[in-house]
Amino acid sequence: MPEADGKDLLARVAERFSLSARGYHRVLRVARTIADLSGSDTVAKAHVAEAISYRLVAGREAVTT
Repeated sequence: MPEADGKDLLARVAERFSLSARGYHRVLRVARTIADLSGSDTVAKAHVAEAISYRLVAGREAVTT
């Protein structure tokens, strides 16, 4: 689980952009991978924010194609 700040951010984004449960968990999985690659033991707000940015960009590209 991410830190409290990251969890709050993800909850707000999930509600605003209507992420499904599957989308929510995919963002968490990507955030965990980003944290692992940076050598962090915890998933910080920055990791969650980066994972969300990838999700939103991918969603925008799917709409335009």
